[in-house]
Amino acid sequence: MRATLTIALLLCSCLAALAQSYTITGKITSAATQQPVPQAEVLLSNTGALFKADAKGNYTINNLAPGTYTLTGYSVGWGSATQQVTLSNSNLVLDFSLKPLEGQLREVNVKGEQEKTFGITRLNSVEGAAIYEAKKSEVVVLSDITANLATNNSRQVFAKVAGLNIWESDGAGLQLGIGGRGLSPNRTSNFNTRQNGYDISADALGYPESYYTPPTEALDRIEVVRGAASLQYGTQFGGMINFVMKEGPEDKPFELTTRQTAGSWGLFNSFNSVGGTKGKFHYYGFYQYKRGDGWRDNAGFDAHTAFGSVHYKPHDKLEIGFNYTYMDYLAQQPGGLTDADFAQDARQSIRDRNWFKVNWNLLALTLDYRVSERTKLNIRNFGLLAQRDALGYMGKISRPDDLTLPRTLLQDQFNNFGNETRLIYRYDLGSSFSTLLVGARYYRGFTDQKQGDGSTAADADFRFFSETGAPNASSYDYLSRNVAFFAENIFNLTPKLSLTPGVRYEWINTNADGSYRDVVADQAGNVLRDEVIPEDRSNSRNVLLLGLGLSYKPSEQMEVYANFSQNYRAINFNDMRVLNPNLVPDQNLKDESGYSTDLGFRGNISGVLNYDASLFYLAYEDRINFKNIAGTTNRIRTNVGDSRNMGLETFVEADFLKLIYGQEHPTSLSAFSNVTFVNTRYSSPDKAIDGNEVELAPALIAKTGLSFKRNSFRLAYQYAYTSSQYTDAENTGAAPGQYDVTAVVGKIPAYWVMDLSGSYTYKRFTLESGINNLTDNHYFTRRATGYPGPGIIPSDARNYYVTLQFKL
Repeated sequence: MRATLTIALLLCSCLAALAQSYTITGKITSAATQQPVPQAEVLLSNTGALFKADAKGNYTINNLAPGTYTLTGYSVGWGSATQQVTLSNSNLVLDFSLKPLEGQLREVNVKGEQEKTFGITRLNSVEGAAIYEAKKSEVVVLSDITANLATNNSRQVFAKVAGLNIWESDGAGLQLGIGGRGLSPNRTSNFNTRQNGYDISADALGYPESYYTPPTEALDRIEVVRGAASLQYGTQFGGMINFVMKEGPEDKPFELTTRQTAGSWGLFNSFNSVGGTKGKFHYYGFYQYKRGDGWRDNAGFDAHTAFGSVHYKPHDKLEIGFNYTYMDYLAQQPGGLTDADFAQDARQSIRDRNWFKVNWNLLALTLDYRVSERTKLNIRNFGLLAQRDALGYMGKISRPDDLTLPRTLLQDQFNNFGNETRLIYRYDLGSSFSTLLVGARYYRGFTDQKQGDGSTAADADFRFFSETGAPNASSYDYLSRNVAFFAENIFNLTPKLSLTPGVRYEWINTNADGSYRDVVADQAGNVLRDEVIPEDRSNSRNVLLLGLGLSYKPSEQMEVYANFSQNYRAINFNDMRVLNPNLVPDQNLKDESGYSTDLGFRGNISGVLNYDASLFYLAYEDRINFKNIAGTTNRIRTNVGDSRNMGLETFVEADFLKLIYGQEHPTSLSAFSNVTFVNTRYSSPDKAIDGNEVELAPALIAKTGLSFKRNSFRLAYQYAYTSSQYTDAENTGAAPGQYDVTAVVGKIPAYWVMDLSGSYTYKRFTLESGINNLTDNHYFTRRATGYPGPGIIPSDARNYYVTLQFKL
């Protein structure tokens, strides 16, 4: 299999490299005088590349593959002219004739044919108020994906994003758990998670977990940028993931879309959206209701999600937008299983008193202002008012739930505010141009975290049941503050070679003020000490991150890229004080730091061939993990040592029919291969850890699939394989027959899954259907130390869905 995939990748790369290339030349002149227009440029909208004309108005674009291109000629103080051309068997001469602008300058808007994609593409070098030159990036285009969107099936949605390890422990799609390059998938906490460019996690510094995931049915695209995103989006090792919502159509005042889905185990999903443009306003909004019983017992859920967006554009230079997101759900959690329980019956549940409730209110106010043709300002203000309640018996899963004991209730309230301001400026430097991005960020997060006894009942009663009615285990106020300044600059050394240095400065301050209850008992259960201990902790630090990117584009269809970026991750609130019978936090924890690098090549021929292969290296210092406390079954969460993750990520997709018959062939039959190899090692003073593999870092993640499209009919098949992985730094389960009785650590065996989905559109109606886990495999992807476990969390068995969509 490996040899076949390697040969396919090399073959497709050679096809791209050997493809016939052509040249477009021309002249940019004044329509009135026929004289050259000063400082004129040509924009190639297919790639976002810019080409400067010389003093005589002449320009040249080399190494273009056959295909259709949209070109725009313009200059400061002059109008723009856009032409679409097709290269087939010869070079082309294309001249532009421009007129001087009268009054205010207008923004250059290019609207050619939409680039044909396979459901995956990449970010341009400059997009909006952000720089992505030389960075590893992927963009999932939802309109080109045939998948189970009603349940946010991440295995299908992210199938073509290289190297993602996915936790499939939430069949409803209420929470997303993805990690890449050997980083934990836990609630996507190793990514800086955003929606429309602003933060959506509980607390970007102290609690970067995402309890809210935007419904896939509402998304236009998902942008993923790897570790080099640390300079612009925060210091996380994983990078940045940005969920971009749909917008209302620009050509009509009202559009209605309604989608109704039914599926296995009582799944019902109703998604309804409206949008449109009227005068200077455009808007979009949706409401989603989702409920289901779940595959396992005690796994029912009920969720409401809503979103509203209004944008006002008083003139061409200014656009103001307001977003509001609401989510509220209640889910019963069936708890974890031991290895023996899973082998006996993966569907069973031995916990029926565990519940989880989330309420999310997310607001954003944005402003985009075009200062001039070459300067843009972007301001994002965002805030979060949210609450998360976890209720249940968190004792070791190897022990039965003592129904006489009160459940543990954890209650977190989040009150956050942030501002991120960016200025992007394009300027001439020598015979070429450069792009400068500068930005600043202020963030204030406040979390009120309480823990104590809940009721002894089995219902979803989220009240404290101590003698005083207050939390009797711990009560803390966590305050996080962050000020950051960042800058990146694209230096185009030649038309094909660019250098992008960057820097980020962070001031981080975290505070914990509260108290916890310290109870010590002897082996007979007699209480020796029971006291409330006050605690007040504060930590400030200054962090400077540097980075450098290099991009070489021998042609418009191929790029070689390399980058280096430093990373940093502050300890979170749960590392400070959470009472968990399965682990305890080390009070002397240190922040994590390190760096990541990429070296790769990528390219595409629109709608025919797409490929990306890259080597990566991730160095992680003072990595936080948990290890055994000698002589007990308990574990401590501490800095276990340094680690390094290195690997190869490959992706290739080709449309065989279009390769043979040309891009305009009406039928598409494409195949993709997404394969990642990872090698990891620990370096630690602890002999039980030194030399071990890093946890949650499978050595091989492979996905492959076929997609057929003709007119309004689509059919997609996918196969996904993930090799075995450890879940702790001590590599519990490495020896044959070795396992942990609590099931919170141990091996996750290798598993594979197949999915089949299809859709058909007739006029205003679309019918979608599919089967997930086609062969009904029983497997698991996660061992939880706390909620929703502890223990093994089985993934869903074979299930089906049917969706009917109507668009007006």
